[in-house]
Amino acid sequence: MVTVYEKRTCTTCRQLSALLAERGVDAERVEYHVEGLREDELRELLRKAGLRPSQALRMREDGAGELAAAGDEEAIVAAMVARPELLQRPIVVNGDRAVLARPVERVLEIL
Repeated sequence: MVTVYEKRTCTTCRQLSALLAERGVDAERVEYHVEGLREDELRELLRKAGLRPSQALRMREDGAGELAAAGDEEAIVAAMVARPELLQRPIVVNGDRAVLARPVERVLEIL
């Protein structure tokens, strides 16, 4: 089962949803910015995607630049847990692999 961590109002997330529908891929959807993520969940997502926390930091959000400049990966994880909107989206998980689907076609790497 494919799982998509998304924000449904996000343009990129909607594009990903359309791409998955075109391919006939059924996906479980997690609105992580509403539900939040536990630290262990976040770490597992990042591990599967092969990303450092700083690579998944959504730079458009308030405070992201300061976090990135500090270079403290642990502080970034803590901030993402406290403020899920700091995590880039969409992230797609398929089994033991994940990808930050930016651009959305990156999802094809794990399907």
